[in-house]
Amino acid sequence: MQPWVKATWRALAALMTFAALLWNIDLPQLLGFAPVNEQYYAFIMALALAVVFLSVRINRSEDGRAPWYDLVLAGASIIVLFYVAAHFIYLKDVHYAGSTDLAIGIGAILTVLILDGLRRSAGYVMLIVAGIFVIYAPFGHLVPGQLVGSKVELWKFFTNMAFNPNALFGIPLQVGTTIVIMFILFGQVLMKAGGGQFFTDIAMATVGRRRGGAAKISVVASGLFGTISGTAVSNVVTTGIITIPLMQKAGYRATHAGAIEAIASTGGQFMPPIMGAAAFLMAEMLEVPYSEIVIAAIVPSLLYYFAVFVQVDLVAAKENITFVEVKMPRAMAVLRDGWHFILPFGVLIYTLFELNLPPEKAAIYSTATLVISLFKEYRGEKLRLSDLYGVFADTGRVVIELLMIVSTAGFVIGILNLTGLGFALTFSLVGLAGDSMLVLLLIAAVICIVLGMGMPTLAIYVLLGALIAPAIVEAGVEDIPAHLFILYFGMMSMITPPIALAAFAASTLTKADPMATGFAAMKFGWTAYLVPFLFVFSPTLILFGEPADIAIDVTTVVIGTYYGSIAVVGYFVRNLNFAMRTILGVAGLAAMCPHGLFDGAPMAIVAGVAVGAILLGFEFMTGRKSSKAETS
Repeated sequence: MQPWVKATWRALAALMTFAALLWNIDLPQLLGFAPVNEQYYAFIMALALAVVFLSVRINRSEDGRAPWYDLVLAGASIIVLFYVAAHFIYLKDVHYAGSTDLAIGIGAILTVLILDGLRRSAGYVMLIVAGIFVIYAPFGHLVPGQLVGSKVELWKFFTNMAFNPNALFGIPLQVGTTIVIMFILFGQVLMKAGGGQFFTDIAMATVGRRRGGAAKISVVASGLFGTISGTAVSNVVTTGIITIPLMQKAGYRATHAGAIEAIASTGGQFMPPIMGAAAFLMAEMLEVPYSEIVIAAIVPSLLYYFAVFVQVDLVAAKENITFVEVKMPRAMAVLRDGWHFILPFGVLIYTLFELNLPPEKAAIYSTATLVISLFKEYRGEKLRLSDLYGVFADTGRVVIELLMIVSTAGFVIGILNLTGLGFALTFSLVGLAGDSMLVLLLIAAVICIVLGMGMPTLAIYVLLGALIAPAIVEAGVEDIPAHLFILYFGMMSMITPPIALAAFAASTLTKADPMATGFAAMKFGWTAYLVPFLFVFSPTLILFGEPADIAIDVTTVVIGTYYGSIAVVGYFVRNLNFAMRTILGVAGLAAMCPHGLFDGAPMAIVAGVAVGAILLGFEFMTGRKSSKAETS
């Protein structure tokens, strides 16, 4: 790549981040300007598309000289979208009045530019998905059966995509250009100041000296890092370079090491308070405070990591894996040197929950507290003023893939509304399930996993939120549990073969079989396939309901999760036979039933808890006697 081209796209990326920061601190309003939101979105998209065409070649390579046509595409992106930004109000009025050749031409150009930007940045899977909807728009009225759509003229399609506030410049792009970009900036500043090393050190200091410490380091570090990284795959690649060799050195099999890293990294997308980028979009789409999404996700995410933690501990005991033979930092020393990395998260929680600030404002305040890092070093890493330009440029470069995805998501939502396909899909799914909520959820779960394969987190949620969630809501489920359900199962595509992106990324580091790694990850993440059904049928697990009911259900689900994890591994104080594992597994499932799920649920819960306790008590006493007999 020519040096001047690289310098140009980095400058544009930095400008994009800086412009987003100024917009989110309300500088235009403070200076007396009153641009509409869509003008800001168009300005950011102009820079984002230019960065894509300057930094990524037509074959999706990031190396090689930028050919003349990429320079033309970058220039066209800036010219067209700057024009849209300057004249958006006029163009929107023209669109509603019947459109002109100019508006139609701009809509057509933007459609082509964004789809190619999507292909270059996010890949062909996303392009194919988007392409199906784009092709459906003008030809949907020819589709037979229940999925027939309204007839849409081509000119109407192009102008609607560009100037209808519910399409390109809709909620997904709003979230991407405000909330997401500010949290990515927060993450970039945190990592540049040494936050990544701090997370790893915290994990090593707290669990590294325990049985199976290497795997527990992976679970803690990947969970902490994953909540701000935004994607499971990038989390695997970033933390796995450190944690996977540690696990293999300690004695974990390659498939287990890869599976543990994949499952821990994927879970970061569910873990409050940040939950990747999807939760912000969920809050905007449902028009609820972000804090409500975070509170609802607490128990399911903790159950997920509790099950993983129990299983990695039992695998270590079963295979006689102790702590890893490397020097571990001391917890007090880590906290003494890195306390300033905890402060931003305290500010984030306070501003979100106590002050009820918008998420983008909370992210800005949290980032501002990291100014302490300008004066405080951590393990040889320190934020410097000279680093800020690079941080802004890196933030812009990271966010462009998400912006291409959310802008295309606007197309998809616009097409669903324009053609009526969204309503058709909802009625089709509900009709296919008949009167059975369980059948509907099973169908939805399978569709979520299949559609999610090969796509990043934000794309998964946007697509499933538009296609599948309305059917679940139509069947009588409340909005938040319905959307959390599709988010969970969409994310499970990251560890579910045949296209388990997180597991496959981990297998490249372990050199293990990708499919075996994926199936092992499914075992470690078994709760994520079950808990969403439970909180849909009984929302006490997402903290909806009376405190007493919540306390009972959470307690019994934790007990059931413990029983189930032991049954999956097949070890307690000694290896368990098949019959014992089966009975314990059934007892665990019974204990996990929310008490209001069906008439006999309380009795099933009591029986499950009691049977499991008796079995484990028997195994504990028998196992101790066997150990004493072997040592004597």
